[in-house]
Amino acid sequence: MNANKLSVVLCWHMHQPEYRDPRTAQYQQPWTYLHAIKDYVDMAAHLERYPAARAVVNFVPILLEQLDDYGAQIGEFVQHQNPVLLRDVVLRSLVAADSLTDPDERVRVVRALTRANEDRLVRRFEPFQDLIDLARAQLTSTERGEYFSDAFISDLSVWYHLAWMGETVRRSDPLIQSLMTRAAGFSVSDRLALLTRIGELIQGIFPRYRALAEAGRVELSMTPYAHPIMPLLLDVRAGTETLPHDPQPQGAEYALGAERVRWHLQHGLAVFERYFGRRPVGCWPSEGAISEPTIHALSQAGFTWAASGNQVLKNSLAKQNSVDSGCGHAVWQFDHLSPALFFRDDGLSDLIGFDYQKWHADDAVGDFIGHLERIAQSCSGSNAVVPIILDGENAWEFYPDNGYWLLDALYKRLSTHPQLVLTTFAEVVERVPARRILPHLVAGSWVYGNLATWIGSDAKNRAWDLLMTARLDYERAEAAGTWDASTQARNRQQLAICEGSDWFWWFGDYNPGDAVRDFDALYRLQLTRLYELIGLPVPSALSQPICLPPETTGDQVEAGGIMRRGQ
Repeated sequence: MNANKLSVVLCWHMHQPEYRDPRTAQYQQPWTYLHAIKDYVDMAAHLERYPAARAVVNFVPILLEQLDDYGAQIGEFVQHQNPVLLRDVVLRSLVAADSLTDPDERVRVVRALTRANEDRLVRRFEPFQDLIDLARAQLTSTERGEYFSDAFISDLSVWYHLAWMGETVRRSDPLIQSLMTRAAGFSVSDRLALLTRIGELIQGIFPRYRALAEAGRVELSMTPYAHPIMPLLLDVRAGTETLPHDPQPQGAEYALGAERVRWHLQHGLAVFERYFGRRPVGCWPSEGAISEPTIHALSQAGFTWAASGNQVLKNSLAKQNSVDSGCGHAVWQFDHLSPALFFRDDGLSDLIGFDYQKWHADDAVGDFIGHLERIAQSCSGSNAVVPIILDGENAWEFYPDNGYWLLDALYKRLSTHPQLVLTTFAEVVERVPARRILPHLVAGSWVYGNLATWIGSDAKNRAWDLLMTARLDYERAEAAGTWDASTQARNRQQLAICEGSDWFWWFGDYNPGDAVRDFDALYRLQLTRLYELIGLPVPSALSQPICLPPETTGDQVEAGGIMRRGQ
């Protein structure tokens, strides 16, 4: 690596929460497999196209398990042709609409098949728009599912999946190209072929990224198993470090939180290694949320680097009445045991996440590189690194052609630039042993540098109180000593799912009402199942909504995620 070049790290975070019903394993939302065929395969293809490009791709272990599950169930269906093998009704509608016999279920499926970005995924394809217009007109006039024929649902489902297909697949796959020449009337064999291709794409994700990692072109990193906010498990009052006057849950602490953080890290490492054949050295903590105890936990787990948002760095420097002197893009650490710490360039990351979708791709990449060139000039000879960290899924739905042109130009121009070099966090850690010390680290995340997205409001606090009570009840049940090893492993995993960050994210009037309802219900279902598994009565509070759906929606809403600026 040329030491005179500015190091630039592109880190893409791939994350979806646990969507399976804990009793039936039926998927409640389809976003895991849809992002797989659209975003995970596209990102791999862009990296495969440019051998000199480098990137960090971060996966959440609970997402990896669901991807594996989707690949397996599609493979079993293709072999046995039994609709019950497909545990996602949206996926099943593609090949077995006649198995959707409940009229209410048919309505839910049709509604689901109309959920796609209006500008980029619906209006782009005239046949898809025509089918959606018909579906919406019918839904407006009636809620009777039997009025939607099997043929109509099948055609709508084909186009739904074609619209969600990755752009690199659309441009290269003969089957996809052939299906897209037709408006309707897709045969059983057409639909089975499309499902088979979806299964192949999902099953190909692991070997593709594994090959990129083995070739040294991608660093694979991870997030704790079920995406918990580690600072809050370790200290439920951690959010008051930045927002001391926010209301807090009634419970004083999360029982044995340090033990739970260790479990998420160790179990996550085991799952990650099972799928990629290697142990990651880096961790993007859930939502970039860190604190001093969190850094110690990451160090004990053996990670050599971690990352967060730049506002966390600013808050930490402000605590010691200091500012970030120098070029502003240093490698940091908390103490002598701390892993290397990288702080996201919020401005540049948010340009990709929010602004460049409105630009021509060449202009956007030119502007982006211009910013980097100015940093390179101001940071010459300082071992600077610019971390660009953002969601690897949700931004692209707002771009033309799933961000194809921006990503293509970005990798092409950055991988050949005379002043800039694409690299990985692991490579920087090896090359730059000298780091700047942070005497204090203020708890926070990539979102505004605080933890308010997950705690500190009425609904979020109620959700935490339910979880803290469940944790105490769990300890009481475990202490009885009646669980064998397999029962304990099953129960610990169910507890981990309840500890995931996404439930708390969605409580709030900045989110769309349907998403609030869906995640509220799924969170309470997960907690209810936990009580069933540990053999204790289910609290009556779990039968009531935690958060009433708002009338308004949030900043940018996407099917499967909501994005917010980090500053």
